[in-house]
Amino acid sequence: MRILQENPDLTQCELAEKLGMRVGGLNYCLNVLSDKGLVKMQNFSNSINKFKFMYLLTPKGISERITLTSKFLERKQVEYEALKVEIESQKAQSDILQTA
Repeated sequence: MRILQENPDLTQCELAEKLGMRVGGLNYCLNVLSDKGLVKMQNFSNSINKFKFMYLLTPKGISERITLTSKFLERKQVEYEALKVEIESQKAQSDILQTA
């Protein structure tokens, strides 16, 4: 969703490449996002290539992206705190072993 928001004019082929997936799988995902009201596909009205679309996040899609980002950041904060505790524990054990 971030890539779509930052690059709404990517072709499906370009977007699939950025995501490391096949165009057919991406097409399926875009249709699901569209059905859920998170993305809308819009023709370029001035484009010579009438098959060129823009993939725009809807207001609902933007809200969902914010929610997903917030949850991601919360998970990473918890992981960071746990890692910090583990590092401090390892340092303390190392200090004990070095002084022994």
